[in-house]
Amino acid sequence: MTAKKILVIEDEPVLRKNILSILSFESYEVFEAEDGLIGVELARIHLPDLILCDIRMPRLDGYEVLLALRNDDRTASIPIVFTTAKANKRDIERGIELGVNDYLTKPFQIAELLAVIDGHL
Repeated sequence: MTAKKILVIEDEPVLRKNILSILSFESYEVFEAEDGLIGVELARIHLPDLILCDIRMPRLDGYEVLLALRNDDRTASIPIVFTTAKANKRDIERGIELGVNDYLTKPFQIAELLAVIDGHL
């Protein structure tokens, strides 16, 4: 069975590396992007099974990443989970309106991360 591919788009280097380590340990094939623009490019190249994406990032924020991927037939159906410290009601509503699949509020536990991923794969 082929490993599921997960793209992690996160501008905070320590958090990104921690998530990548956890997912690699769980036998996922992982890709990383330090900003939204690179994330969109990698999503189009690798066509991951799931994307974990921060909201507040340079160049393209999470909402812009979400819109770009939802408007591309190749990436429109990939589940996207926002990982963010920014989770007020209006932000959550905006993400849902734009088509995000789920939210993980930082800081999150490893079990929460894996449960959300399992729920979408």
